[in-house]
Amino acid sequence: MTTPTPASPARRPVTLITGAQGEFGHALVHALSEHSDTPIVAIDKDPIDPALARRCAESHALDLTDGAALDALLDRLHVGTAYHLAALLSRSAEERPDLAHAVNVEATVHLLRRFAAASHERAEPVRMLFPSSIAVYGLPTRAAKDDAQPLREEEHTTPITIYGCHKLACEHIGRYYATRLGASWKEPPAARVDFRAIRFPGVISAETEPRGGTSDFAPQALHRTARGEAYESFVDEHARLPFMTMPDAVRALLELGAAPDDALTRRVYNVGAFSLSAAEVASRASAHFNGVRITYNPDPARMAIVNSWPADVNTDAARADWGYTPEHTLSRAFEDYLVPGLRTHH
Repeated sequence: MTTPTPASPARRPVTLITGAQGEFGHALVHALSEHSDTPIVAIDKDPIDPALARRCAESHALDLTDGAALDALLDRLHVGTAYHLAALLSRSAEERPDLAHAVNVEATVHLLRRFAAASHERAEPVRMLFPSSIAVYGLPTRAAKDDAQPLREEEHTTPITIYGCHKLACEHIGRYYATRLGASWKEPPAARVDFRAIRFPGVISAETEPRGGTSDFAPQALHRTARGEAYESFVDEHARLPFMTMPDAVRALLELGAAPDDALTRRVYNVGAFSLSAAEVASRASAHFNGVRITYNPDPARMAIVNSWPADVNTDAARADWGYTPEHTLSRAFEDYLVPGLRTHH
């Protein structure tokens, strides 16, 4: 067994963020750079925006499916905390399932292996924060969805999308690495990965318009109408999902990351703030922007996915264990964040 050694000054602990160029990555880099002195190492398959890179100690254009390149980077880093955001989202994953498996599952397991080895060698857990998704759920029919109470973490986890399957698989693998890896070894590991996951609902940002996700009907409608453009929704007016704002999503991930280990009763938590239908999005948009033109042309494949996801989720565990409380309830989300932010950016 390797003897753990103290980190040298050249091996100062860093925070690693994968998928840093995405909308969540942008928001997370901003939050961490403003509230933490720990150096940030940001990676993405695309070059990092210069303004974002200036907030990081290092930034790298790196494909996570290139294991050799990833290993070369990790070999010289002392990762204390990792935010593994990189993923192919639901629609993109359906279109390219093999690539999605490589990115969403194989790269995640590669990171878990490396962090497990580092945790053992240093006798100190590497903390890995993993954004999961309501895509892990799979309600059998729209009627079942309409009748369901807000879903708890263990209910209806039979996803119908490959993205949901990937996220659920990584939740289980992460839990294994955190609690069971090495249990049958002659000498158990000195420390295991501290894996923590959040199942996010749809996330709405006032700054960026998303692409590639199935919950995008809400943020896309808001951004298009704020620009004075027409929007054709790919779901019908009755389609309903849970949502939260981007600031609340980032805050939740940071709060879970900061929670004492002995306060946590599980490795995976639901979060959410409010439930919205496509018609309610249109109504809210009409109340704040002029000339709103939203029509509905439901795509059967995407409607099937939305119908399998819950209208709302139960967040009791997150509230009890680490004090999760969203700042932006439905009214506050629009009045304090979305409408002012959309007007500023458009």
